[in-house]
Amino acid sequence: MNDGAPVSGRQSAASMPAIAGIGLRGDHYEALLAGDFGDQAGPGWVEVHSENYFGDGGRPLAVLDRVRAHWPVSLHGVGLGLGNADGLDRGHLARLQALVARVEPGWVSEHLCWTAAGGQHLNDLLPLPMSEEALALVCRHVQQVQEALGRPLLVENVSRYLDFAASVIPEGEFLAELVARTGCGLLLDVNNLYVNHINHGDDPLAIVAALPAAAIGEIHLAGHSRREVRGRALLIDTHDAPVCAEVWALYRQVLARIGPRATLIERDSALPPLPQLLAEAAIADACLGACRDEPA
Repeated sequence: MNDGAPVSGRQSAASMPAIAGIGLRGDHYEALLAGDFGDQAGPGWVEVHSENYFGDGGRPLAVLDRVRAHWPVSLHGVGLGLGNADGLDRGHLARLQALVARVEPGWVSEHLCWTAAGGQHLNDLLPLPMSEEALALVCRHVQQVQEALGRPLLVENVSRYLDFAASVIPEGEFLAELVARTGCGLLLDVNNLYVNHINHGDDPLAIVAALPAAAIGEIHLAGHSRREVRGRALLIDTHDAPVCAEVWALYRQVLARIGPRATLIERDSALPPLPQLLAEAAIADACLGACRDEPA
């Protein structure tokens, strides 16, 4: 097990460790590179948002090169739009290809969502109806991405704040069929499972049970916000708070079903000091260790 200290050389997808990592954000560049971890171990691995490193140069890429020399790195996209009805943005995909060639990441992941229509790009991860038409579209796009990158793509489940009348395929079955048709992997966001459970009554463990466990390469954990809308609670996937007790409990149940997986503590705003973020990663590592210790 990596204890969080830098590792030499680059690691392949097959060697991405089933331990806890953190998302790299600009506020933490200096502390991470300086090893300013307080009384915490360093991260087991680091994930970055792909689009933040699409430039031809500059400080972000220079920092990423230094980080990649010491820790395994995963690329996580937010703008490719696997569900875009107008097709994939070829320029976006070309920039992703170039970044993958430069970084040689352990994984490349994207969201099961749409992000643009009619040439207008929206700053959100918009959910798809779970229909055969949407499934065929996403499968076509996932295959195009995998052919371009020469590697499997991990596809992440998303939060949603409405239900579609056209949704006729349960989410777990939709994702399982996506894996079966394309050979892609899955990034399981446990916070999104919990958000949809509270907002819509989804059964998160039934969704997990429907998934091919071997396809799940990574897990995300994050915080959310609670709002009152017309007298009922609505959870918003804001990534601006610590992981709550209920999501930790669901995470432990997921691990009990699928076994240890590389787990990311995802924080995008209201960023705490790096040692505080690493302390959350340490909780995930403890959960992973307990899972390994459980009898089969």
